[in-house]
Amino acid sequence: MSKKVESNVSSSIIWKNKLMETRRHFRDPILITTIILVLLSLVLFILAPLYNVLKQSLIDLDGNLSLSGYIRAFSYSDNITAISHTMILATVVGVLGTFIGFVFAYCSAYIKMRAKKAFNLIAMLPIVSPPFAVALSIILLFGSRGLITHDLLGIDNFNIYGFKGLVFVQTLSYFPIAYLLLNGLLKSIDPSIEEASRNLGASRGATFCNVTLPLIKPGLANAFLLVFIKSVADFANPITIGGDYTTLATQVYLQAIGNYDMQGGAAIAVILLNISILLFILQKYYIEKKVFVTITGKASKERVLISEKHIVYPLAIFSLGISIIIIMFYALIPLESFVKLWGIDYSLTLNNYKYAFDVGAKAILDTTWLSIIATPFTGLIGMVIAFLIVRKKFIGKGLIEFISMLGMAVPGTVIGIGYILTFNNKPFVLTGTAAIIVIAYISRSIPVGIRSGVTALQQIDPSIEEAASDLGANSAKVFTSISLPLIKTSFFGGLVYSFVKSMTSISAIIFLVSAKYNILTISILDQIESGKFGVAAAFSTVLIVIVYIVIGIMYKLIGLMGASKDDIRL
Repeated sequence: MSKKVESNVSSSIIWKNKLMETRRHFRDPILITTIILVLLSLVLFILAPLYNVLKQSLIDLDGNLSLSGYIRAFSYSDNITAISHTMILATVVGVLGTFIGFVFAYCSAYIKMRAKKAFNLIAMLPIVSPPFAVALSIILLFGSRGLITHDLLGIDNFNIYGFKGLVFVQTLSYFPIAYLLLNGLLKSIDPSIEEASRNLGASRGATFCNVTLPLIKPGLANAFLLVFIKSVADFANPITIGGDYTTLATQVYLQAIGNYDMQGGAAIAVILLNISILLFILQKYYIEKKVFVTITGKASKERVLISEKHIVYPLAIFSLGISIIIIMFYALIPLESFVKLWGIDYSLTLNNYKYAFDVGAKAILDTTWLSIIATPFTGLIGMVIAFLIVRKKFIGKGLIEFISMLGMAVPGTVIGIGYILTFNNKPFVLTGTAAIIVIAYISRSIPVGIRSGVTALQQIDPSIEEAASDLGANSAKVFTSISLPLIKTSFFGGLVYSFVKSMTSISAIIFLVSAKYNILTISILDQIESGKFGVAAAFSTVLIVIVYIVIGIMYKLIGLMGASKDDIRL
């Protein structure tokens, strides 16, 4: 009873402090205007589209309130099948992706071996490549006219499409997420804990099972959920290599655009959204906190790496084997772009590029310019929101934090259908314009920038900013003169990530493209669907080259501004 009273008193004090801080912010017009603009933008571009998806799912063709969309969604066997397909696929990919990511992370943190730098390169490949790059390579190798299945093994009509192809593609595409997370956690474990176990006579296996594994268990659960969420939300790979194995993300598109059933598409989108948000809340507010409880701070001493051959060799062979396969898949894309007709005529040609530039020059230019426009807005808005979340106390801060991070959990297809429903009517008619594509780019990229900015600000003593405020500087002056320079590596990292993410985006954008603006990833998908794999590879190669050129230019500019590119993490 006393604890309950103490809790109520504590909540009351916190609420009064927030109220006092909010009243104090009203004396700073720039700050209060920024808070209001940020909140309105988040409501308009994230909450309103989600609300309209929910509303559309409850409105029938005659405009009446109806559950017919959900009844149809659960009556059609295709939708029920898509739900079970999605959950089975995500579970298998989550387990495999987490396992491979853990092996890579363990090798990087614990094993004495060469070529570890290649792991980070492999982790970067899915980020800077089109989302269906691995799927395209697997079709070229294991398709009905694949290099391995048809030309080398002589197998006719081998079918790589469907569940097995999707598991293969998604596992190789998403295990780097698990690797990056677990690599950081394993390196944060203080080696003295494991050394104490060893000094007491425990074997390496017993130390791993009784010390390392329990410490990393919440991290493994976190990695599994992150890979699971990515698999559930994935649209590009199922539409490319899924075949008859439909998933919820593709079913939303097929129902809304293919069958012109917007209510049915919205109902499926709501089902998909509920699954994603439930997993996001579980990952963000339960499992992630357990990770911080079990592993805290930086390792106090350097770890002595394991060099016993019976441990090093199996792990090194496994991880290097996976690395070689992945690098081979990505290297195949530019190679295919120079081949006349894969599977039939392997003579070299530039015709794929000639055709790609003839039909797709506008898509290349539109995608690049729209991504460049979205990049600075994403970086700056992300840092402003991070500043508000970490440094300011006001009523509604929790709402801003939750909505801004929600974009990380909402599948692109749900955002895409929400934008169509929200911005196709007055007062915000944006459908068919460049603005809606830029806004979609920003909303999809900004959560990573915010998270990076929040992490950086939490590591900086706020007394410097408080001193400036005490000397009379307003919030804008404090942010631009002190906070932003201190977190410039996070800001620049957000810029680079935003550009790359915009260039490779497809799941939300496929609902928003018009004849006026073409997007490169949509052009690649069109070429894959029409069987022109050489042209699709040429488009993909051009996209990757543009991404690396712009990243190189940005790194150069970042260096001129006094930051090191080595400090920037994507």
